[in-house]
Amino acid sequence: MNYEDLINEKSWSDYPVGLGGCRTSDTFFDSCDYDITVFDDKSQNDEIIQFQNKFVKIYHGSLSESQSKKLIQYDNMRIIHDESWDLRMLLSKVKEKRLTLYKDHAKNSLIESLFCCEKTKQGIKESSVFAPCWQKCASFFLADGILALNQCKSSPTHMLDSLRRLKKNSVNEKISVVNETVGIERSIPSLLVRMLKSTIGFSDLVEKNNHSLLIQQKHDYFVKNSMLSDCYFYLGYINKENFVKLKDSIEKQPDLIHILKISFDIDADPNLIERQADLIHKSSNEILDNISRR
Repeated sequence: MNYEDLINEKSWSDYPVGLGGCRTSDTFFDSCDYDITVFDDKSQNDEIIQFQNKFVKIYHGSLSESQSKKLIQYDNMRIIHDESWDLRMLLSKVKEKRLTLYKDHAKNSLIESLFCCEKTKQGIKESSVFAPCWQKCASFFLADGILALNQCKSSPTHMLDSLRRLKKNSVNEKISVVNETVGIERSIPSLLVRMLKSTIGFSDLVEKNNHSLLIQQKHDYFVKNSMLSDCYFYLGYINKENFVKLKDSIEKQPDLIHILKISFDIDADPNLIERQADLIHKSSNEILDNISRR
């Protein structure tokens, strides 16, 4: 891809621009998009465009960013345009503080996991249709926390493979809890097709940015290469990201459960859901205790 042409077409020459995501490593697939961050301090939502026959996901960043979740996404970022050298300075600070940033993000992810577990249990008591959705989110946040403690970024496409590759220790053994409570053993092509359609529908409803085109491409790549578990995990994670965007208003939108039942592939057994929430809660607490002793 010719990045200079992209910068000129989008009129970004006055801003620092960087390439992030898996395209800065050796782990990307042909189906992977190009994650471009333009540091223009705009509050716009992420954009998905096609440029030179490639999918490009555009993020709008700030050079004064302080959230660890966003800053670790700049770890190993490749500078595309930076006449002011401001981006170089930011990336230097990220490199200097990377261990602290990953640890902070791990803590926040595990706390989010605990919050989702409580929402699950509360939902079961109140007969909320969204209780199983909260349980799925809790599991994915646990995965985020484990990866962050290994200084790995959460990349939905490669996340399950990253979890498989982690060295064995007391924290990483909790990956088995993630696998058990996410439900990847259920992944078969016919189910993935149903999940895909609902995931695309939920994405269009929440994001409204053509992300569905990229989701379709990723699904097709996974299935073509017999990576069914990875596809299941990917679709579930995308739904988790969109679900939490609605977390403050989701209970007022009960009709959404019809699309979420399929996109999340949720189980209706409240006893099973509560047992899984308890297991995730216990694991997240144990890892947080481990962090506090470091």
